Amino acid sequence: MKLEFRNISHLAICSLCLLIGLGGTAQASNSEVSTPHYSSYSTLEASSFDLNKAKEEDNDKLINNVKVFYNPISEQISVTFKLAKVNNITIKVMDALGNEVLSLHNGSLDAGMQNLSFDTQQKLSEGFYFVRVSGGSETIVKRISIRQ
Repeated sequence: MKLEFRNISHLAICSLCLLIGLGGTAQASNSEVSTPHYSSYSTLEASSFDLNKAKEEDNDKLINNVKVFYNPISEQISVTFKLAKVNNITIKVMDALGNEVLSLHNGSLDAGMQNLSFDTQQKLSEGFYFVRVSGGSETIVKRISIRQ
C-alpha cells in the first residue's frame, strides 16, 4: 500500500504516528516530486499493520466507547458506555480546575451497554465542564459545554 503525504499540512506527521502506533512498519522514500499545485510530496510505503491490535486493547479495558451527548447541554446529559464486567462506577461533573461540581452516579452497574441520563437543569451554570467516568483503575474524561 502506498500513501502520499503532501507538505501542505501536519496530516502526514499525525498519520505516520498513528500507523506506527498501531504496531505496523513504515518506510518513506527520499524521492520528491514537484507538481504545479504542491511544492513537493513524498511517498510512504506501509506494510504489516495490524488494525485488530487496537480492538484487542479495547477488549482489555473495563470501560469502552464512552459518549456524552447532546453537546452543548441545556437540560439533560446522557452518558453511554460499554462495561466489560460488573463494577462500581462513578460519574462526576468537574469544573475547569478539577473541582467536583456534581455527582451523577456512584454505584454498581452490570456488564454491557449502559445508557444513563441525568437532569442538569438549574444545577450547572453556563460554561465548560468535564464529565469523569471512573471504574476500577480506569478513568475516562469527556469535555462538555453547558448553555442555558
